[in-house]
Formats: sequence, C-alpha cells, structure tokens
Amino acid sequence: MAASATLHCLTGCAIGEVLGMVVGTALGLGNLATIVLAVALAFVFGYALTMRGVLKSGLRFGAALKVALAADTVSIAVMEIVDNAVMLVVPGAMEAGLGSLLFWGALAFSLAVAFVLTVPVNKWMIGRGLGHAKVHAHHSGH
Repeated sequence: MAASATLHCLTGCAIGEVLGMVVGTALGLGNLATIVLAVALAFVFGYALTMRGVLKSGLRFGAALKVALAADTVSIAVMEIVDNAVMLVVPGAMEAGLGSLLFWGALAFSLAVAFVLTVPVNKWMIGRGLGHAKVHAHHSGH
C-alpha cells in the first residue's frame, strides 16, 4: 500500500515538478525561483490529483481539501526536498537547459530517488492511520 500511495504522490509531484523545472529553465529563472515554482506546482498538482478522486466520492470541496492536505502534505514535502536536493547536487543539472540529456536525466533520477526515499515515510504514516490512509475511506481507487 505504501508503494501505491507513493506512486500516487509521485504522479502529482512529477507533473508539477517537471512543469516548474521546464518553465523556470525556459524563462531563465535562477535556481531558487525555479525550485520555488516547481515545489509550488508539485503541491498544487499533488493535492489536485487526490482531490479529484475524493470529490468523486461525494465530499464537498472543503472536506476534500482537508483530506488531501492530511493525506499528501508530508509525502509531497519529503518528495520535494529529496528531488530538489538531488537536482542541486548533480553538477550543472539546473543550468543544463531543456535540450540537455543532463537536465532530463537528472530530473528523472531525482524523482526516482525521491520515490525510493518516500516509500518508507508513507509506510510509517499508513501504519499509523495517517497520510494516504485518510483517503481510503473516501474512494476505492487505491
């Protein structure tokens, strides 16, 4: 269940992270601005993906948002810390440009590392009835 929850989180995070990195790089933003944009979009898309499923169960927007915040905040935060740290430590990755294999390879690698390191966090949280365990009561999609 933890791997599934982490994959769900990774999907939303990756959409936002990749979009943020692409937009930041294309606009020539600095590392900090690009990372802030990528993190913000990762949270938006991560929460939106969870809310999509929870809203289908009949919850109102406010209640669905509370479920998404409870389910995903820690997972997204860990994932974002890890994947952005990896992007920063890979020499030249942030400056490489959208046409560079280094940029795309480092981004894919950073998301893979983030997934591996976030699975145990989600396992711990689910085991305590936290995180994605909050979503299971609202839809059967997991």
